Amino acid sequence: MTHTAIIDNEYASLIYYNDAKIVHHTFRKPISGEPFRQVLNTGIETLPKHGASKWLSDDRGNSALPDDDTVWAQSNWFPRALAAGWKFWALVVPEDMMARLNLAEFVQSYYDQGLRIMVFTQSAAALDWLRTVDLTSSST
Repeated sequence: MTHTAIIDNEYASLIYYNDAKIVHHTFRKPISGEPFRQVLNTGIETLPKHGASKWLSDDRGNSALPDDDTVWAQSNWFPRALAAGWKFWALVVPEDMMARLNLAEFVQSYYDQGLRIMVFTQSAAALDWLRTVDLTSSST
């Protein structure tokens, strides 16, 4: 699958799969503040630019977010991501229990607001799901 690298630094990578129209970030180590927001904001810009609606979050390298990033992601970033066309989220969860609990807040809230979500422990399975799910699918 061809892809375009958008961000590649010590904290994260953000790539776009051209054929499948999938935004994919990978957090390599705990990330917060401006580096965290840069990855997510750049992902938002990528969605409408390519007519994409799918996002793979590989958060295995991350830890629980600080409260200000959690509030920002839920109240600022998420509404903008939906408006940009985000419909499907494949989330690869970290092993750290506190990080998983933090992500559970996002999963429930985003699902309740209409986002279709699947949770995974491996990136390959998450990518496979996103490649096969389509806009007419009602499964979660």
